[in-house]
Amino acid sequence: METTALIEMGKDGTFGVFTPDLENTIIGDGKTVEEAKADFKNSLREVLEVYIKNDTELPDELRDIKFVFKYDLSSFFNSYPMLNISQLAKAANINISLMHQYKAGQYISEKQIGKIERILHKIGSELSRIQLYRKY
Repeated sequence: METTALIEMGKDGTFGVFTPDLENTIIGDGKTVEEAKADFKNSLREVLEVYIKNDTELPDELRDIKFVFKYDLSSFFNSYPMLNISQLAKAANINISLMHQYKAGQYISEKQIGKIERILHKIGSELSRIQLYRKY
């Protein structure tokens, strides 16, 4: 089964991962997105171990579970610090200072999210076609 795992930055600056669509609680947190994802994977492992230990049938929602991670903007930039936020803002035609505010956790509209996603997908598509060669 494939389900969504949301990654968000908390008000204290830490990151959390949770699954809003599952009845079983699987969460993770950490100082970085990578720490939160590692804690999340550990939480899943512990939930599965409880079912095995208690010889209880695994719920359908946990069978062969796979996650699609969705990021809030703060978590995204924490995960991909190599991206230049100012250049990304320019490419998406978003005010640079506004983009920095979004990164800090300020409210962002669906329209703005769409603009950012479109430019990221465009960049990703272009990067996937790049071929490098060694200059002789």
